[in-house]
Amino acid sequence: MPAPPRSGAVLRRTTAFAALYAVAVFVGRMELVGGTAMGLVWPAAGVGAVWLLAQRHERSQWLDVLVLAVIAFVVNLLTGAPARLAVFFVTANVVQLLVFLRVFARLCPQVWEAPGRGALERVQHLWGLLAAALAGAACGALIGPTALGAFGDRWSALTAMVWLARNVTSIVAITALGLCLGRPSEYLTVRPDRAPSAWWQAPGRAPERVPGRWAAELCALVVVSAAAYAVTFGVTRDLPLTFLLIAVTVWAAVRFSTAFTALHALVTGAVALTFTLYGDGPFASVSASAGRVLVAQVFVGVAAVVGLALALGRDERETLAGQRAAAGREVAAQAGMLAAIVDSMHDGLVVVDADGRFVMSNPAARGLLGLPASATGIEDYALFQPDGAPLGRRRLPHMLALAGHEVRDMEVRVCPSGGGEERMLSVSATRLPTGEHTTVVVFHDVTAERRHRDELTAFAGVVAHDLRNPLTTIDGWAQLLADAEPAGEAAGELTEGITRIRRAAAQMRELIGDLLAHATARDAPITPVPIDLGRMVREVAAARGDLPGTAGHGQEPVFHIGELDAVRADRALVRQLLDNLIGNAVKYTAPGQRPRITVTSAIERPGWVRVEVADRGIGIPAGLHEAIFENFRRAHQGGSYTGSGLGLAICKRIAERHGGTIRAEDNPGGGSRFSFTLPAADAPAGAPENASGDVPGDAPGAAPHGGAGAGLPE
Repeated sequence: MPAPPRSGAVLRRTTAFAALYAVAVFVGRMELVGGTAMGLVWPAAGVGAVWLLAQRHERSQWLDVLVLAVIAFVVNLLTGAPARLAVFFVTANVVQLLVFLRVFARLCPQVWEAPGRGALERVQHLWGLLAAALAGAACGALIGPTALGAFGDRWSALTAMVWLARNVTSIVAITALGLCLGRPSEYLTVRPDRAPSAWWQAPGRAPERVPGRWAAELCALVVVSAAAYAVTFGVTRDLPLTFLLIAVTVWAAVRFSTAFTALHALVTGAVALTFTLYGDGPFASVSASAGRVLVAQVFVGVAAVVGLALALGRDERETLAGQRAAAGREVAAQAGMLAAIVDSMHDGLVVVDADGRFVMSNPAARGLLGLPASATGIEDYALFQPDGAPLGRRRLPHMLALAGHEVRDMEVRVCPSGGGEERMLSVSATRLPTGEHTTVVVFHDVTAERRHRDELTAFAGVVAHDLRNPLTTIDGWAQLLADAEPAGEAAGELTEGITRIRRAAAQMRELIGDLLAHATARDAPITPVPIDLGRMVREVAAARGDLPGTAGHGQEPVFHIGELDAVRADRALVRQLLDNLIGNAVKYTAPGQRPRITVTSAIERPGWVRVEVADRGIGIPAGLHEAIFENFRRAHQGGSYTGSGLGLAICKRIAERHGGTIRAEDNPGGGSRFSFTLPAADAPAGAPENASGDVPGDAPGAAPHGGAGAGLPE
């Protein structure tokens, strides 16, 4: 049965690495340390590291380790190593590679978790590779040279150092090349911002018009490198000129890709080691062969690390520069789109600083505010309350936003300083969270809407007033019919019909009154003044207590009025608010039960008072605690509880026009509890206003209840 394509690719890769590893082991066994069984160079360390890195994500990884160990053991035997020494050499190489892989995975998780062999992309990866190579070679040095001493050869520190140097150099140079070529497709792609680049060209550095220049420079580098190493190691071997070879490595690292830099370091290092092994070059002056090779290995390792560090640093800078350029283009595109959106808005938008200067504005804002082209700040136009009263600097929308208030749908009248049509605008302002004292202000033209609303309000007032006259006539004639005391068989039916006529007329009169009250609560200008809330509540309670037969229970209500805090509000509207809530508390009491109402207050937060009206009535059905504040929404339909469904909607509008809130909830022990918030009497007279010229929507939301008067006496 044929293996799946994935298994076939893994098998082919294992076969190729096995052949390459066998050649590397054989090459390493060709040059031994002064008659010992240990090789002076060991390219197999780097080949094995690349092999196991390439197979690290495969299930057959341990099979690769076994194949690697068998190859090393067989080649050692074929090249004259004793069997027991070959076993220790194989153990040292396997332990060395496993430790390298474990440390490399911990230090370079991005490379380890990448597909394939991964890619060497950052200088940090180079340091991780170097540290892992040192850790693995050190573990191998504890086994290999020790085995030499145990089986007849004299152990020496120089032998251990040669083992460490040869394996570190091999792993760093060969593995770096393998990782750089791990994803060759990255070097063969055509980018729109540059010409196609070969694998040896530095990313982002390929010229667009003269690709041949790269080939010429490559040839020059190859020629200069060959000449420099030939002169240094073959001609002037008595002169210490090896340090000049670093310049060639720097040239390769600065001008060419990291992959080419790694290949250049590997080839030049092999040349330097070959000359040194055969007694040529500046390192030949060291008498001991192990010492010569040790110095040469250190030179090759240092040259490779320097070149790779320079190339990787260059790649990181190019990557960051590309990301920065891409981010800049994206930001520019977003800024252009944002500018186009802002300029095309029908609503006006301005950004204002703390001094009232415009940071930016769109054409719609200048048109709505009637600003000339030379206008630079808020002083070029005037804002007034809807009733024409001056708004004042402290109550300007951007000043309120800077003070921490969230301004929403604040209605203001605009009078351009250069003349022109007055407009009614709905304004929203928010402080920008940039740390600077700037606000964004949005203007929406509601002139036509306000004019239409005023016309409807006036029409509703006229209609309501005119409807009262026929209602009065109907009620008067019905009263005359009732006073006539009809007789006969139809007297009962006639009396019932007259009663229904009078009841319908009373309901219609109540509805008309509520409609007028709702319009007043919504549209009439307010005049906030300090109010003795306790006195006003007692007046309303006294008026309600004087009504005979309230709600059909026929018992006088019992009021418990606590020490109420003074508030700053419109006197007529607050009286209407209290009258509606207390009237509902009296009306919605079970037949035969005596109404019990408690009114208390507490400081909600600095500048705000929470007032509670609690009762022991029939309560509010579940799920309707918020819906009852809607227009024409009644919680109790039918029965003896009549009403238009506008009373609580009026209460909500009054509370919101003062910047407060209102809510309903069940009263512990039975009944309902309504709470609303109003500005305290000690609040500044220039308190901010909202859409109708009143206190804005930073008023408290649902507040915790409790404290004095939260409950009712039994």
